[in-house]
Amino acid sequence: MIDSTADPLLAYRPRFPILARANYLISNSLGAVPEATAGRLNDYYQSWACRGVRAWEDAWWTMAADMGDLVAPLIGAWPGEVVFQPCVTLAHAVVLSAIRINPRRPRIVTDEMHFPSILYLLKEQAPRGAEIVVVPSSDGITVDADRLIEAIDDQTALVAISHVLFKSAFIHDVRAIAAKARAAGALTIVDGYQAVGVIPVDVRELGVDIYIGGCLKWLCGGPGAAFLWVDPAIGRSLEPALTGWMAHARPFAFEQELERRPDAWRFLHGTPSIPALHAARAGLEITREIGVAAIRAKSIRQTTRLLDLAGREGWPCTTPADPERRGGTVAINLENGLEISRSLKELDVICDYRPGAGIRFSPHFYNTDHELDLAIAAIREIQATGAWRAFSTRAGAVT
Repeated sequence: MIDSTADPLLAYRPRFPILARANYLISNSLGAVPEATAGRLNDYYQSWACRGVRAWEDAWWTMAADMGDLVAPLIGAWPGEVVFQPCVTLAHAVVLSAIRINPRRPRIVTDEMHFPSILYLLKEQAPRGAEIVVVPSSDGITVDADRLIEAIDDQTALVAISHVLFKSAFIHDVRAIAAKARAAGALTIVDGYQAVGVIPVDVRELGVDIYIGGCLKWLCGGPGAAFLWVDPAIGRSLEPALTGWMAHARPFAFEQELERRPDAWRFLHGTPSIPALHAARAGLEITREIGVAAIRAKSIRQTTRLLDLAGREGWPCTTPADPERRGGTVAINLENGLEISRSLKELDVICDYRPGAGIRFSPHFYNTDHELDLAIAAIREIQATGAWRAFSTRAGAVT
């Protein structure tokens, strides 16, 4: 029985079944599934089983926007401004398809610590005439905001960054970067996958133009449920080439020519992933019930504890010490880290490993402090016994 007197967020722990059988410390990769998700997925089945095609008119057709209204308060957006997408990469692709590359303004500025999937997509804009400027990191942990800001000039069309870096959990100075982009006449597109649900986000206060995130990680919503916010002040001026019938003002007229909707639906395209949207609801509801401010306070405390514990062992961490610049993850960069991470998972200490970062632990609101202590003790034991060697010849496993 977990005593939630000192930590009221532990009262939510029983809602997540995996926590009864594993030390689950990897919510920055895949959040624990809420027990209520089973009922939400059954709702999907029942609506299909009982209503058949009428499920579209009952709820399915508007779900991509209705679910967006659940996300909106978590990012400081208003109702009707957020729509769901199948994944963050595709959401970026929709936006990029609306940006016309101008020879006088060909530059897309990003940094080398951005998530690789988005870097691949950005670099594929070069055949369209884009000049991709990739700002380097001097330490593999942070990106110098001043250096990134200096790269933004009057030839920049778009600035694309992560809010929180996936490897190191470094928090970009998004406000300052977006201000420079706006002054230069460029758009800012921010990937908030590692931010929403673990740090407070307010898109208007940040001054960004486009903000993208997903429910897979800190929002405990599973795969296939990403979301897109575009500032309505610029939304009507963007016309995605990657589009479909859901963006049409009269989709059921089945007209040959596209007349785009004026609202956020203009960024939709084909049939949404209805099962994924059902699965995402429970995690969003719990996050809203708790409040991100409370989640952030606990996250700072627990990531600080992890850094202190690792420091006592003399283990290097590729994570900012400053909590104001640190997201929800601590990465411990040990020799044989990949093998140690696999050994940990054999012990039901669920973590992952990323090259250049190390073993990643990401405690969430449902984790106990004792679980952090146990994870560090497990690493000590694995190193002392050499248990990691049993995994040294394995390759290709998902980590």
